[in-house]
Amino acid sequence: MRDVPTPAPVAGHRGQFAEALRHIEKVLTEGLRHGFFDCSIACEITNGGKRQLVIRAGKSHKFNIPEDELPR
Repeated sequence: MRDVPTPAPVAGHRGQFAEALRHIEKVLTEGLRHGFFDCSIACEITNGGKRQLVIRAGKSHKFNIPEDELPR
């Protein structure tokens, strides 16, 4: 499988939220290119109001997103 280029910065978003969006885009792109894939996304609120987003697609990737990074 060939390498997938790193997605451009996500307009209007920053920090962990932007990183999570880029990772989701990468998972979808690689999965579609491969032809089949399985992915799950879960979220829970942790101490301090942060959202812990877990993306499982082969490996698990965790993103701790502060409330002030959430889109309005």
